[in-house]
Amino acid sequence: MITEKLLHYIWQFQYFNHQQLLSVGGEAIQIIHPGHLNTNQGPDFLDAKIKINNTLWVGSVEIHINTSDWQAHKHSADKNYNNVILHVVWKDDMYLNLPFAVIEIQQYVSKILLAKYEEWMNTPSFIPCEKTIKNVPTITWLAWKERLLIERLQQKSTVILQYAKDSQLHWEEILWWLLAKNFGIKVNSEAFEKMAQSISIHTLAKHKHQIHQTEALLFGQAGLLNQNFVDAYPIMLQKEYQFLQKKYQLNTIQIPIHFLRMRPANFPTIRLAQLAMLIHNSEHLFSKIKLTNHLKEVKDFLQVTANDYWHYHYNFDDESQYKLKNLGSQMVDNILINTVIPILFSYGIYYKDNNIKDKAMNWLHQISAEKNNITKGFMDIQIEHTSAFDSQALIQLKNNYCSKKRCLECAIGNKILKAI
Repeated sequence: MITEKLLHYIWQFQYFNHQQLLSVGGEAIQIIHPGHLNTNQGPDFLDAKIKINNTLWVGSVEIHINTSDWQAHKHSADKNYNNVILHVVWKDDMYLNLPFAVIEIQQYVSKILLAKYEEWMNTPSFIPCEKTIKNVPTITWLAWKERLLIERLQQKSTVILQYAKDSQLHWEEILWWLLAKNFGIKVNSEAFEKMAQSISIHTLAKHKHQIHQTEALLFGQAGLLNQNFVDAYPIMLQKEYQFLQKKYQLNTIQIPIHFLRMRPANFPTIRLAQLAMLIHNSEHLFSKIKLTNHLKEVKDFLQVTANDYWHYHYNFDDESQYKLKNLGSQMVDNILINTVIPILFSYGIYYKDNNIKDKAMNWLHQISAEKNNITKGFMDIQIEHTSAFDSQALIQLKNNYCSKKRCLECAIGNKILKAI
């Protein structure tokens, strides 16, 4: 099925036979320059140079499926189209007596290219080009991965830069919000983020040296101390929270915390206890991360273990076999990828500091590739990834291009189609 988007692509990259091009009126057409794609109002391509018979024309090119679309879209009444020099159509279905040449392009386009594109649009596979993607050269992949990664980090930065505005550039506060969201993993991320935003980092700093007070604030604000306990420890936390809640006039968040269908190591109680210990152990964490050039130092900052009570519990009152509740290497990498590196990159954007942005991207090369359904899907079609730099780029590729069938905007799709 032909779309205007496909026609734009074919015209922009000149993927058709240029030999003996003729307009529908029999005029010889020679394309000196196809023009620049226009993403604003007006003709599709601007500043084109087209030789028609022996005359060189400079102006705009408009592209439609059918000639009659010019009339349907009422372009003749729009002064933005006064400098059109060529109307490119897939099918010349109507004579309009236009003051410029019309070329019906379908006879010049490769049927193999069209068949391949239609196959991609209709395939139910993991990604449209999975049968041919492994043949794309490494040099194409390298440039495209870097662009994908920057695109992904810029998307994440949109949210973080809004946080910067909301917090009056308090980067330590923003890091606290993002860390809490990350510790909540996908299921409880929203609740953990709201919990973090309900307690200022200044309040936490006043009580960070007493781990039970820090836990009381986190568990209390998350709504996990609103029950009758048996163990002495949660009863103590409950009393501490009641005092601190009154002192700081805190309001418990109203978002439920979920435990269902979750591995015990990911229980929100364990993650909150680890987050409390991170607060307890750290001071000016964002400043330290910003100043260091060594990823290992950042990993050391994040290597925390929950306090002793949690070695025998996954939840309040429910005693279990002893197990050290430390933050595993996989979770540390997850925090680096989804919190530390995005906030560094955002800081670099805000202050126009390319060194900070480069550091953030370079750290991704030092982190192991993520393991999830998307990276497994690429492994199954022989697209390897050895670092988080690779896996983050592939996630962006799958979610923002492959799943949306944006093959014409993808460097990999372009490379494959160009070879046809």
